[in-house]
Amino acid sequence: MTKQTILGRVTQLAKANVNALLDQAEDPQKLLDQLIRDYSNNIADAEEAVATTIGNLRLLEQDHQEDVDAAGEWGGKALAASRKADELRSGGSAAEADKFDNLAKVALGRQLQSENEAKTAEPTIAAQTEVVDKLKNGLDQMRNKLTELQAKRDELVARARSAQAQNTMMDAVKNIDILDPTSELSRFEDKVRREEAKAMGKQEMAASSLDAQFESLDSLSDSAEVDARLAALKAGGRAA
Repeated sequence: MTKQTILGRVTQLAKANVNALLDQAEDPQKLLDQLIRDYSNNIADAEEAVATTIGNLRLLEQDHQEDVDAAGEWGGKALAASRKADELRSGGSAAEADKFDNLAKVALGRQLQSENEAKTAEPTIAAQTEVVDKLKNGLDQMRNKLTELQAKRDELVARARSAQAQNTMMDAVKNIDILDPTSELSRFEDKVRREEAKAMGKQEMAASSLDAQFESLDSLSDSAEVDARLAALKAGGRAA
C-alpha cells in the first residue's frame, strides 16, 4: 500500500466520529469490535509507511548534505588552486599559473554542480518532511482513537453485563412475587381462601338449620300451652 493511500486512510479514520457511528449502529459492540480491528490493522500499516517514508527522507537528507559538503570542498579546492596560480604568476611562471587557474575553474564547476544538486533536492525533502509530519500526526490521532474505542467498548460491555444482571434479578423477583396472579403462591392462596369461604358457608347453613329446629320446638311448646289452657277451661266449667 502506497504512502498516499495510507495517508488518506489515516486521515479518514482519525477524523471518524465514533459517537455518530455508534448512534447509527444496530449492534454497537459489534461495530466497536470491527472498528478496533480496522484501527489496529491500519495503525500497523501506517507505522510501516511512516518508517519507510522516514527512511527515504533520511537518505535524501544524507545525499543533500553530501552535496552541500562537496560544494564546500570544491570551493576550498578552487580557492587553493587560484591562490597557487596567483603565487606562480607573481613568480613569473605564467604557464604553471594558467594550469592552476584551470584547476580552479574545474573545481568551481564541480562546486556549482554540487550546489545545483543540493538545491534540486530541497523541494523533495520539504515535501517528504511534510508527508512524514502528517503521517506521524495521523498516527498519533489513530492511536488516541484506538484507546478511545477500547475504552468505549469496555464501558459498553460492562453496561450490557450490568443490565443483563439487573434483568435477571428482576425476572427472579417477578417469579416469586406473591402478588403476581400467575405465581404458584397466589394460586395456592386463592385456593385456601375458597376453602375458608366454603367452611364459612357450611357454618351459616348449620346455624340456620339449628335456628329452625328451635323455632319448631317453640311452636310445639306454644301448642301444648294452648291445649293445657283449654283443658283447664273445660275443667272449670264442669266444676261450676
